Amino acid sequence: MVQLTRIYTKGGDKGKTSLGTGQRVSKASPRIAAIGDVDEANAFIGACRLHADEDIDQLLARIQNDLFDVGADLCVPPDEKERLRIHPEQVTFLEEQIDYYNQVLPALQSFVLPGGTSLSAHLHQARAVVRRAERTICLLKENESVNDTIIGYINRLSDLLFVLARYANHLKGGDILWVPGANQ
Repeated sequence: MVQLTRIYTKGGDKGKTSLGTGQRVSKASPRIAAIGDVDEANAFIGACRLHADEDIDQLLARIQNDLFDVGADLCVPPDEKERLRIHPEQVTFLEEQIDYYNQVLPALQSFVLPGGTSLSAHLHQARAVVRRAERTICLLKENESVNDTIIGYINRLSDLLFVLARYANHLKGGDILWVPGANQ
């Protein structure tokens, strides 16, 4: 368990930070960018929880904890053994949740516009940030080692957030659909 007794250390005042291995890297490095995008996604999911009922709130709380696991995994490259890693079972859990919430939704006839209920709008915003995190992690993977399961987890998480946004709107009247060329 982590124990923080000091919030500021001044260690990053020169633009460097430490990975979980103790290695100092630039705060602008692709690995730190990926960790930061995952952190931002977690913060947006926290905002979603303010609008969620108990079941979805509990699901999002579990996801927030998993996103800290993702950050811990990214913080230590996979060639380091005995570290906290995202596992395929965590991806499977997300798939089960997607199937559960999607089963009551009508088939899509068009793309969905972000919005509708407050919860849906926030979930769409979180989904967009998760998609950015996914792109950042994929960019990191082009040059550095990354646990492949992270990419699957993040990809499935964006799918789940999409389904949850649709579900939130379904409970209040339905999706807001894109109408191609509607204003031409």
